[in-house]
Amino acid sequence: MSHFQRIGLLSSLDIKEVKQSIQRLESFLCSQGREVIYEQQTAALVDWTVDTSLVLEQFLAAIDLVIVVGGDGSILSACRKIAASDVPLLGINLGRLGFLTDITPDEIETRVKPVLAGEFKQTERFMLTTSIFRNAEEIGSGTALNDVVLHPGMSVRMMEFELYVDGEFVYSQRSDGLIVATPTGSTAYALSAGGPLLFPELDAIVVVPLNPHTLSSRPIVLHGGAEIEIKVSSRHELQPLITCDGHDDFATEPGDTIRIQKHQHAISLIHPKDNNFYSVCRSKLGWGSRLGVKK
Repeated sequence: MSHFQRIGLLSSLDIKEVKQSIQRLESFLCSQGREVIYEQQTAALVDWTVDTSLVLEQFLAAIDLVIVVGGDGSILSACRKIAASDVPLLGINLGRLGFLTDITPDEIETRVKPVLAGEFKQTERFMLTTSIFRNAEEIGSGTALNDVVLHPGMSVRMMEFELYVDGEFVYSQRSDGLIVATPTGSTAYALSAGGPLLFPELDAIVVVPLNPHTLSSRPIVLHGGAEIEIKVSSRHELQPLITCDGHDDFATEPGDTIRIQKHQHAISLIHPKDNNFYSVCRSKLGWGSRLGVKK
């Protein structure tokens, strides 16, 4: 049975390797009888004339699969763009770690073809939404697939804040900030800060302190429906930043409140059938391989 007849191509990287991969991908998809549609800004990146390109809203309405060419950063950017749609996403990896992208450019023909034939895994990844309030008025909001991070920006001084979960006070803290991550984001910044690895489809949120000024502060794993609130201390002059997936910096002020919770829309990721989370961890994180069996 054939799947995914109208395939959209999306990328945000204007580099030679991406253009080569997009061209190779388009040629292959056309050879398989698929209709190829470019997102308008992606079409502007390539050096050849494309048959069909559409602005994002029309693009998402016209396709039944989007293939993103780039690294994990490109996937994160794409997820924020398509968050409100039900279009599944497949990644072609030109980055380094590639926790979200399973296929390399050299594997386009051999690994995309089974996907088109219906041989694939599909996983749902929830996102986070954050809102910043000042004097009870919302002044900014953002969406993240990986994480929402409170950090001091260019300052090297510690900040103070209070953490609440579902309306209950958890702790006050002096530190370099706080990471609130999804299971998808547990392999990113949260991992570097000492947080746990969460299985990608787990319904949980991890809260990881950044260099807390105490030995007793540890990461906390919360249920996926938790409503998280961070109150920036009014007792210091710092203006901490809120960052969503490393983008969309929002400046806060003393006394501001940041609310974080699960986004109403999830992202559907398509993987080759042989995709395995533990295999990816072994490959990307340098975990030990299986020991040889002595005869």
